[in-house]
Amino acid sequence: MSKPHALRGVLANLISESQSPLTPESIIREFRATSGRRLPACDLIKVLVSISEKRPNFAEVTKEISHILQNKDPMYALLVFVERYSECKPVSESSSSTSLSAMGLPHGNKTSDVNSAAGSVPTTLAIASTSTILTTSQNVSGSTRLSLTQSQDFPTSTPVNCKKATESDTTPVVFVRRGPMDRNRGAGKDERNDLSVIKERVLNAVSDQSLSGYRSVTNKTGNSPKSMPNDLVTLTDVPDEYRTHLLWEYYKVDGDKVPRAEIAAMPLLSQESMLLDELLHCLTGIRESLLVPQKPIISAVGLAKYDTDFDIHTHLDRSLTHQVREILPLASYFMGVQKIIAATDGLGQVMNSLNEALQELTHDFYLIIVQAEQELRHNRLTLQKLLYYLQPTMWVMHEVWSSLVIIQLSDSRDAEVLTYLHERIKRLEGNKDAQQLIIGLVRKAAKPYMRMLQMWIQKGVIVDRHREFLVVDNEVIHRDELPEHYSDDYWERRYTLRDEQIPSFLAKYSDKILRTGKYLNVIRQCGKRVMPTQEMNLEFDPTSERHVSVINDAYYFAARMLLDVLLTENDLMGHLQSVKRYLLLNQGDFTMQFMDACEDELTKNVDHVLPMTLENLLGLTLRISSARNDPYKDDLHCELLPYDLVTQMSKIMKKGENWQAQPRLDLSGLECFAFTYEVKWPCSLVLNHISISKYQMLFRQLFYCKHVERQLCKIWKENSIARQFEPQAASLYRAAFTLRQRMMNAIQNLEYYMMIEIIEPNWHIFIEKMKTVENVDNVLRLHQDFLDSCLKNCMLTESSHLNRSIFKLCKICLKYCEFIQVSSSYSARVPGG
Repeated sequence: MSKPHALRGVLANLISESQSPLTPESIIREFRATSGRRLPACDLIKVLVSISEKRPNFAEVTKEISHILQNKDPMYALLVFVERYSECKPVSESSSSTSLSAMGLPHGNKTSDVNSAAGSVPTTLAIASTSTILTTSQNVSGSTRLSLTQSQDFPTSTPVNCKKATESDTTPVVFVRRGPMDRNRGAGKDERNDLSVIKERVLNAVSDQSLSGYRSVTNKTGNSPKSMPNDLVTLTDVPDEYRTHLLWEYYKVDGDKVPRAEIAAMPLLSQESMLLDELLHCLTGIRESLLVPQKPIISAVGLAKYDTDFDIHTHLDRSLTHQVREILPLASYFMGVQKIIAATDGLGQVMNSLNEALQELTHDFYLIIVQAEQELRHNRLTLQKLLYYLQPTMWVMHEVWSSLVIIQLSDSRDAEVLTYLHERIKRLEGNKDAQQLIIGLVRKAAKPYMRMLQMWIQKGVIVDRHREFLVVDNEVIHRDELPEHYSDDYWERRYTLRDEQIPSFLAKYSDKILRTGKYLNVIRQCGKRVMPTQEMNLEFDPTSERHVSVINDAYYFAARMLLDVLLTENDLMGHLQSVKRYLLLNQGDFTMQFMDACEDELTKNVDHVLPMTLENLLGLTLRISSARNDPYKDDLHCELLPYDLVTQMSKIMKKGENWQAQPRLDLSGLECFAFTYEVKWPCSLVLNHISISKYQMLFRQLFYCKHVERQLCKIWKENSIARQFEPQAASLYRAAFTLRQRMMNAIQNLEYYMMIEIIEPNWHIFIEKMKTVENVDNVLRLHQDFLDSCLKNCMLTESSHLNRSIFKLCKICLKYCEFIQVSSSYSARVPGG
């Protein structure tokens, strides 16, 4: 008796003893199922317990099998289970025949008995009706799922199909039981059997003579099963680790073939019956003698790399050969899909999700083969009928195969796969069935991507272990631990787009997606809880634009919430008004009182100026001027910059990175002085260091002009000295005083131009636009536009050469003032001039 018969025979005896409604085939099918479709280990143990609890060594065997299931393949555990009970009670040939009949194998005409037995399977097995074989398989929840067909006599819903037995394999089964010490020793270490040995056992256990034509005949060679070499199968071109659950790909079996009747001597109907039997197995990747796959061409490129050609037996009738050639491309498509599934396993969440959808498609394909084999066993199937039934499947499978091959050849991954499948949908407008299938694939493949997108636009969080998402987080440390001026680049550089990971259907909304997550991230860092107004279930549906509405709703929610945080809770406009009041000299009385208080200190060399003195004078001035009512006056501070205005302008305009590390020049305190304004997060996003530096440039030029104006006003009182001079000498002083008046007019007109004609109109435009702003990015853009416009028109840009002329003019005015003051003091000491 063969090993498959022994396996099913032992199970049949146990089922008979326990009066269980299960069948050997249903148990084997569940133990050899893939990991995603298999019952949990605890349920598998329950199945074995239900049929073996009457045996004397029941407890010992159950404990051993439980341990094996934790570390080994379930099929290996089933083999050990059968081995233990086969030693307790040998299985006879008659019992084996009974089990074959009970499973519905072609041992007798007992299909009706099998169907009645299948109808009595308990609720732990989910029976799939044959009416749903050609439709999409449904998901069965929990541990109550075991895919079976309505007729339990077809163990062909997995890659290795059961076909009609032509001859019995009389090779005896030899099991060697391990002793208790061996068992303990094996449990104490992590065993790992040779994969080829496990593969041979699985093939022997589940094929039920499907590979009987490939086994060596012991009667010819005289070798016992123990002495047979361990080279049952040889690999073709796919790594062995990909074959553990699904991919068989026409294994080539070594050894002599079981003798068959000469095909040319058989009648046409017999040829067709044998050919149909082998064709159904060929469609699922099992090598046969009449349909032999050609050896893969290693140098093949393009679609041919994933194509399989077949050699058809030359003695077959020509009419049969012609019909078979029309069906065989389906086997090539199916096997190409399986190769790609195996090759892309574990290459990211998108590819894994796509492979899961393809596995469901594979399951439906197996159900079609099951239905066809059922028709064949009832002698109702012909090649012409099979071709008719499979024609729609061939068209759809060709589309899936060609799409996957193109993806694989172009080495597309993640968003590129979604982009290609989405574009493929548009090209299939004339093929509704294929289009619907691709729509289903892209919908399922996009699930992990859309899950990451949902987390980003709802919570501002990126969960992207495989770097598949379109937004990348460049943060490496916590914001509180960042350098002093990190906020300058926070908004632009913290989160950026990864262009190669943007699917085509999200390309138009990528900027909105980026900003939505940014807003939520800032809100959360402000200590506020992000609470969406409604739960959003984001899924990609190529037939609708629902995901667009979800993205828009999330964007508007985040934009309104952050604007409320900035404008209402943190009073951004109040801070901007304070900056304008102090750094743009809009608070006139404060400016004059501060210059009066600090004039003596600022005329010193910058190395002798005491910053603490300036801070004390600033605080005193703020409290005696009208600025005392400003709630943000304490955010204003004094700063002595280590560079002059020209250097600062050059560095700011060129965006130099090390512009603060310049060596100190020989400057006066007045040339280095500037106000600075410090704000907290999140207002620092708008009033960041670059923006404050631009305000300082405007302040330093205005402040310097104010100082020159004050010096020119001081020498006005020297006009009275001219009355004491003789007419000739007085005329020289009058010319000097006329020059002073012209200097005064030039400086005052320059101040008027900058403050009244440039700053005020631009500020008014900025305030009006801020009333209709919708998001923080617009706030940043409007604020930067205001500052850049002021700098440009105040001649404080690198492209403008007038600023240097203005500085020279101011210095000339100061030198003139010094000259007049020195001359006046000298004239006062010398009577008569």
